[in-house]
Amino acid sequence: MLTPTEKIWRNGSFIAWEDAKVHVLSHVISYGSSIFEGIRCYATPSGPAIFRLHEHIRRMLDSSKIYRIDVGFTAEQLAEAMIELVRVNKMNACYIRPIVMRGYGDVGVYAGKNPIEVFLACWEWGSYLGEEALAQGADVCVSSWNRLAPNTMPALAKAGANYMNSQLIKMEAVINGYQEGIALDAAGYVSEGSGENIFLVRDGRILTPPLGASVLPGITRDSVLRLAHDLDIPVVETIVPREMLYIADEVFFTGTAAEITPIRSIDRIVIGSGRRGPVTERLQREFFAIINGTKPDRYGWLTLVAASQPVGVNG
Repeated sequence: MLTPTEKIWRNGSFIAWEDAKVHVLSHVISYGSSIFEGIRCYATPSGPAIFRLHEHIRRMLDSSKIYRIDVGFTAEQLAEAMIELVRVNKMNACYIRPIVMRGYGDVGVYAGKNPIEVFLACWEWGSYLGEEALAQGADVCVSSWNRLAPNTMPALAKAGANYMNSQLIKMEAVINGYQEGIALDAAGYVSEGSGENIFLVRDGRILTPPLGASVLPGITRDSVLRLAHDLDIPVVETIVPREMLYIADEVFFTGTAAEITPIRSIDRIVIGSGRRGPVTERLQREFFAIINGTKPDRYGWLTLVAASQPVGVNG
């Protein structure tokens, strides 16, 4: 269970956490018509800092455009509101969840006349697959559920409806004693986890599925690609056969919630040494050093809350 914070931002104003409600007949409830993001804010020596805030907002607006949703706020307004959200709730480190949804109005499938609601919330949230998994690795399985086939639903959009597929993958994994599931794409190649991108290491080279394999364009995925380049670790975006998972030297997940989490077994087959490998560890160290502020932010990934000007808000 998450711990409530004091305020949630709704359509330009701050309201109490317990007042952030929607009508049961809102379009989003029947049809899953929502767009959302997950954004980390980290504690640094200079105060709370939001990780790749502008890239997350861009992806949210891209997802909204794909689903023909007019958010009604600019990227700059949303960025200011999220910074103020962290400040108002006096958070040092937190997880930020922006949600754009079709609200209460028409109840048919077509939602052109339904109002658009925008909520921003934040709360404390630790490592998604557990602190132990960051070092020891997670036990996962290949799911019987495939990722979305091309031209069925847009895999590039981070939309609520898409995550019914993710729920099936995750539930199947947990019920069968695993921490997470890996889905294949419609062609039978490796796609991603229920909420994470996936990377493999073989003979010192990193392999990762391309966006065309029904992969969400992950912000942490992009961060790892940049880090690997700077660390002179070869990376190839390529289709990955399922059996490559079993014979990889290392496999790891990336995501805002999962950060960089190694995988120690897949379908009960031990991966590499059965714990975090050297390439994964090297990427983790560099990643966490930057986001925790112990190394210079050479990419400009962090938005310092204290360095941002407070904005005028209601509520």
